[in-house]
Amino acid sequence: MLLYAVTDRAWTGERTLYQQVEEALRGGATCVQLREKDLGFDEFLREAVDIGALCRSYGVPFIVNDNVEIAMLSNADGVHIGQHDEALIDVRRKVGDGMIVGVSAQTAEQAVEAEKNGADYIGAGAVFVTGTKPDAEAITRETLYNICHSVSIPVVAIGGINGNNIQKLAGAGISGVAVVSAIFASPDIEAQCKKLRAASEKAVNG
Repeated sequence: MLLYAVTDRAWTGERTLYQQVEEALRGGATCVQLREKDLGFDEFLREAVDIGALCRSYGVPFIVNDNVEIAMLSNADGVHIGQHDEALIDVRRKVGDGMIVGVSAQTAEQAVEAEKNGADYIGAGAVFVTGTKPDAEAITRETLYNICHSVSIPVVAIGGINGNNIQKLAGAGISGVAVVSAIFASPDIEAQCKKLRAASEKAVNG
C-alpha cells in the first residue's frame, strides 16, 4: 500500500500504458491498480493479462478496478470496488478467500462494514480535491483519522495526492497513498515514483 499506482490512460501520449506501468514499477510502486472505464471487454482482458504478468515479474500485487470478471480471468491478485459497485459479500463469494479485495470508503462506518464483510484494505478519500474524479467529495483529515483507527486492515489514502501535499497526511494512520495523475501525468514516471515513495514512507511513519 505504500505507493499504490492507479492507472489512467489519459496521459499515455507516445508511450503505452504498459510502458508507463513499468516505469512506475522501476521507480518503486508497491501496488498497481488497472482502472479502465472505456475499454471493450477483450481489450481490457488482454491488457490485464499483460500488465498483471509485468507486475508479477516485479513481485508487486496487481489489482483490477471494479471488474470482478476481468480480475478473475486475468488471474489478478485482487479487485477494488466502490460503494456503488457490486456488493462486497457477493464479490468475496465469487473470488474466494485467496484474492485481495479492496473497498472505497468515505466514512468510518463504511470502513467498519467493509472490514466486517471481508475487505482486505480500505481506499479512503478523496483526501484532497481531485481532477481525476471531479464528483468525489473531499473528506476531512478527522474523517481520514477516524477511518484509519476504526479498522484493523490497511487504509490507503487516495484523491488529489501529490508530492506537495502528501506530508499533510502524516499522523493520520494511513498505510500508504494511492496516486493517479501525480504518477501517470509525469514526464519522468520512474523519478517521480522514487520521490513519492520516499514521501509516503515519511507520511506513514510520521
